[in-house]
Amino acid sequence: WSPPQPVVAFDPALVRAQDMRGGIARAVSVALHDARVPREDIAREMGAWLGRPISKAMLDACASVAREDHTISLPWLMALLHATGDRRLLEMLAEPLGWAVIERRYLPLIELAAVQEQGDVLRRQAKALRRQARGKGGL
Repeated sequence: WSPPQPVVAFDPALVRAQDMRGGIARAVSVALHDARVPREDIAREMGAWLGRPISKAMLDACASVAREDHTISLPWLMALLHATGDRRLLEMLAEPLGWAVIERRYLPLIELAAVQEQGDVLRRQAKALRRQARGKGGL
């Protein structure tokens, strides 16, 4: 058994590029490759989700670092996420902002940790106040 990875991300070496646009294109390319589904099928699924046709050639252009005129749009990225389920695409956008993309099932555990942390703070404050009160003749 190994613990689950709450955050999944691309190998930085696979998405390294000169600029953000290039990194996004590389991430799209890696996500398409790792999906192990023909790009035609992914394009079809994206198009169905968006309600308009998307061709393999259009998808290939978004996955090409050389095609500077074809950066994937947000609706297309959402459709690609829908078609591939590859949340590494979202993590790549969140990580530079100091955020992480996690599954919702982990939210109660994060909230519990925050509550426990606050409880520790309050216990330390109460202890300090008790010491202070003892020193002034109280308690």
